[in-house]
Amino acid sequence: MSEDLLELEAMAGSIIRALTSGERRALLRRMAQRLALSQRQRIAAQRQPDGSAFEARKEKTPPISSRGPACFLYPSSGGARRVIMKGFAWDNERKMTGYDVEAGGIRSFHFDKVVKWLPVPQEYRGGGGSTLRRKGGLRRRAMFRRLSSGRYLRSGVNDRGFWVGFSGKASEIAGIHQHGLRDKPSLRARAIPYPKRELIGATDADREMMINMLCEHLA
Repeated sequence: MSEDLLELEAMAGSIIRALTSGERRALLRRMAQRLALSQRQRIAAQRQPDGSAFEARKEKTPPISSRGPACFLYPSSGGARRVIMKGFAWDNERKMTGYDVEAGGIRSFHFDKVVKWLPVPQEYRGGGGSTLRRKGGLRRRAMFRRLSSGRYLRSGVNDRGFWVGFSGKASEIAGIHQHGLRDKPSLRARAIPYPKRELIGATDADREMMINMLCEHLA
């Protein structure tokens, strides 16, 4: 960032402090909303604040398809429910993904959480293992689509300034990626390091946008 922009930022701080409380909060609220939108757009473009690309997610080992249906009891809010799967696939995290008959859609279940294996009902026997096809290709989509939505990436103001960021559980998840920390992808998995992907960070363009908003307000 140029020295001229640093000088303008110092001047902007003095001007904002000179505004009335109501004017200051209204201006800061608009700035916070614009900055939050800019952060969402940058995350959607999969870019760091310096313009470089996010490190791509690692390719998972292709799942192994099953040879037939399965039936088992699995923990649910009501205790345990029966699951009938018409063929499924395993991944390297001991997770089964396939068509859940009673749920009427594709679901995933952790092998280690199965309460009890049951005989497959007669009407679902006899068919070979099905090929799993996922609609939408979730892993091919941009990372952090849900995390960067308005539900989790928020903004706010107070008498001293504004903020843009995450809160609660979303803040913990974002912090792991923001700083490149270690975490467990699932409860029973080993902790692994995640690449540093800065979800929050003002760019030079963001700073210039804030200065321009201040100038427009004064004009």
